[in-house]
Amino acid sequence: MTLTCISDTHNKHHELILPNADVLVHAGDFTERGTKKETEDFLSWFASQPHKHKIVIAGNHDFYFEKELNPEKLIPKNVHYLQNTGILIDNFFFWGSPVTPGDTKWAFSRARGQEIKKYWDLIPPETNILITHTPPYKILDVLDNGTHIGCEELKKKLKYLKVKLHIFGHLHDSYGSVQAAETLYVNASCLDQRYRSINPPITYSI
Repeated sequence: MTLTCISDTHNKHHELILPNADVLVHAGDFTERGTKKETEDFLSWFASQPHKHKIVIAGNHDFYFEKELNPEKLIPKNVHYLQNTGILIDNFFFWGSPVTPGDTKWAFSRARGQEIKKYWDLIPPETNILITHTPPYKILDVLDNGTHIGCEELKKKLKYLKVKLHIFGHLHDSYGSVQAAETLYVNASCLDQRYRSINPPITYSI
């Protein structure tokens, strides 16, 4: 199975050139202001991509999905939307969550510690591919001023999971991938810190 990973496109999805893959994954922040119009434009574009499977989660900018009580009704039939839920594709179990730690003025933000831990406790042990908007603490989560803002509780949870691939975004400054033990961590942010669409999609075979 091949996966193309993208994140943090902030309405600039039309600028992307996507490689062929079995699965296209977007790890959140597909909008900028989180409006219905932005959301519908992205979903229309995402659904039109040729990849056999398409998976998306929301991010802290995607307010419309947090306000909408039944976000699933907006999702095109050929798109899988994960919100603290999972899906099995070709014997690989994907789990996705939009929550991020910290500032509660943003969508899907939760307080650090026990409040956000409740969401990570939902991740099933059989998860092979994890998609979150936030990075784990001190893994591709550093701002340009050197501050790490990833989630400590998520990092603790990952110690008990045997995840092959963890896809996230949120930190535009920390685009790239790193292997740690048996897990490949991918920060797939397409925009840099100046909101330029210069980071190419990351493709991975599993």
